[in-house]
Parts: sequence; structure tokens; C-alpha cells
Amino acid sequence: MRAAELIPHVESITTLRKYGKVKRVIGLMIESQGPESSIGEVCFIHVHSSSKGHNIKIKAEVVGFREEKVVLMPFTHVHDISPGSIVEATGRPLEIKVGEALIGKVVDPLGNPIDESPLPIGMRVVTTEKEPPNPLMRPPIDEVMEVGVRPIDSMLTVGKGQRIGIFAGSGVGKSTLLGMVARNTKADLNVIALVGERGREVREFIERDLGPEGAKRSVIVAATSDQPALMRIKGAFTATAIAEYFRDKGLNVMLMMDSVTRVAMAQREIGLAIGEPPATKGYTPSVFGILPKLLERTGTNENGSITAFYTVLVDGDDMNEPIADTVRGILDGHIVLDRAIANRGQYPAINVLKSVSRLMNHLIDKKHLSAADKIRQLMSTYDQAEDLISIGAYKKGSSQEIDEAIRFNPQIKSLLKQAFDEKIDLATSVHQLVKLAEKGEW
Repeated sequence: MRAAELIPHVESITTLRKYGKVKRVIGLMIESQGPESSIGEVCFIHVHSSSKGHNIKIKAEVVGFREEKVVLMPFTHVHDISPGSIVEATGRPLEIKVGEALIGKVVDPLGNPIDESPLPIGMRVVTTEKEPPNPLMRPPIDEVMEVGVRPIDSMLTVGKGQRIGIFAGSGVGKSTLLGMVARNTKADLNVIALVGERGREVREFIERDLGPEGAKRSVIVAATSDQPALMRIKGAFTATAIAEYFRDKGLNVMLMMDSVTRVAMAQREIGLAIGEPPATKGYTPSVFGILPKLLERTGTNENGSITAFYTVLVDGDDMNEPIADTVRGILDGHIVLDRAIANRGQYPAINVLKSVSRLMNHLIDKKHLSAADKIRQLMSTYDQAEDLISIGAYKKGSSQEIDEAIRFNPQIKSLLKQAFDEKIDLATSVHQLVKLAEKGEW
């Protein structure tokens, strides 16, 4: 860096440090008298650790103000903090170190490797919260992103820079589908955020769902369910910041977040703790403010793209609950996993009729589009007549459309089925779809 470029950085450095004192701790919140600080700023709370036997600094973030007191939320559990503990302002938001050395590593929401290995020197420091790209600076999405999962590539084609939601109840195969995409995609790099997962599931996802092939070209950010709400939120923002770094280097990045619902729940915890009134189904207004700020950061910019898959855990399989409805309105499409389809052993359990890719029509050729439309019509016809067919009330020959739907149904189910360890490229998926639509076989 040249001397002239260093001048602004040197001028911004201040030797003045601002301090305050802890006044009280209420649940998740810490109230302090001072220091002078702003929302989102990171502070250090100086305490004496009884377990370690020496003084330590607990990192916390300013989340609000109450009666001229600063309201802080710690990044770790509240231990050893007492009235009078010194609070030191840093004047900076949360920053992490990013670089190519992160590829293949599992890090926490603060950017530290979970295996406690040191980060190499030469990493770039970035803030976790940024503004989304200027809408007029976003190139249009006009190129297909191959994900290697036949039901998606053939019937719900995704573009480079598109943002898709995966909506499902618990135990229907969201993590398994993400693992398939991470292993099979043609993206340059995967960034995977595991937010609010059980501690057991993190290693299982890496070793079983992701596998060595997917792990060696992925950066994984893990924030388990036992961690404070602030850490779970920062897990989502840190993963997005890492994806943005590699996008700005010209890469096509695949960002996968499991799950957005847990990010919303963590924000609800913080909102209620600082006194926000509950709104829709107990979610505070800040929840519906933070979601577009997070989701709009992905997509294309003038350098590269972030194709994003966000899982949404729908309560009681209700696709119209507040978080699902809000996320569906922001994203560029949604994939619905159906428990009834999973119960009959069809995986991935994608309900094609309830799913949509909003950019598919602009990305594929007419032959592919025509074939997808025909298969969707046949599935819809069969779905409407399924009750009559299953109880034997339908007589063959009563309807030509239903007869054709019955004839195609086994082949369609087979087309939409894919083994967990099976990799099918885009060209093969499209060829099989077109062949099925034209000849009734593939």
C-alpha cells in the first residue's frame, strides 16, 4: 500500500479510549453507564475469570439504549460479569478476517476456526454488515447455474445469482438436499452457514451430507443452538460477508444457509429482550426489517455472483406462517419439500407443483420449457384425480387427459427421484426430461 493511501487510515486512528461501567444484567442484556458508542459497535467488558484465574475481555455489541444507559448483548454466555465491570468501546463494528486460506475450514460467527487452529497472516479484514449492491449495478441473471440435482435442474432451473428458498417442516430432508447441492454444483466455491443447528449435526453434516469432495471447496460457518442469540444472527451475516468477499474476486459462489427461520428466532429473542413489542405471532418488527437486509446482499454484482439457497423451517408445515411468507416474497423462487412425498420414499421430496423458479422461463430454451410445462400439466391432472384413482372410482377411458397422466405417473416419479450419492449433470437431466415429455420414456 502506498504512503498516500495510508494517510486516511492514520488520520482515523485515535489514541482516546472510551470507558463505561456495568450497572446491571437482566437476562440476555447488560446495561452500562457509558461508554459513548453507537448501535452495532463492538465493546469489550473487562472481567476477572474465576475459572481461568486471570482477567479476560468479553466481546459484546451495542444493541440499544435505555434511559441514557447503553444496552449490550454479549457474544458469549454471561459469566463473571459484575456491577462495576469496565466496558471499553472499540469504535468499530464486528470485523472478521477473510481469505483463500478459509476454504476447507469450519469457523465460528467471529471468523475463528472451530478447531482452534491459527489463521494465517495476510488475511483481509471485512465488516460483517454491508449494504446490498446498487440495484442498477446488478447485471441481469441470464446464465444457468448447474446444481447437479435432477428435479431442480430439469423442472426448477436456477440461474447464477438467483436466490431460492427451501421450505419444509422438520425431518423432511433440507440438510440432505443442501449436501447434494454442495457436492454436485458447478459453482466455484460453497459458503455454508449452519445457524442454530444441534452440536451433533454440525460434524454429521460435514462428514455425511457434505463429504470430503464438498468440504474441500467449502467454507462452513457454524453457530450451534446453545450459543447466544447474537452469535446465531452473526453466523448468517458472517457467512454472507465471506461469500461477498469471494464474489468481489470474480467467483460464482454458492451460499447455503440453514436456516433463515432460526436467524429470525434469534432476532426475536434480542428484540423482546430490549423491549420491542411483539407483532405477528410474537415476532418483533425488527425481524421483518433484518430479513431483507440479509437476503438482498446476495445475487449478482459487476464482479461475480452469489447463488443462494436459504432453508426455511415452516412450523407445522404451514407455508403461510409469517417468516415463510416474508422470505417467499423477497426471494426469486421457492422449493417446497413435502412430508407426504418423503413418506412414500421419494427423495429429494420436492413438491414440483408447489415450487417455482421465477427466472426459469428466461434461462432455458423453448424445447426445455415446453417439456417442463407438459410434465407439470400431467402432474397437476394426476394430482386432481388422485383420490378417484386411489379408491378405484375412476374408469379407464373416461378422460383422455387422466389416462395419459396415469400412464406417465410412474416415469415422472422416477425422473424426480435421485439417490443421495448420485450426480447427474444438467445436460443429462434436460435430455431425460425432454425424452420423457416427447416419448413417454427416458
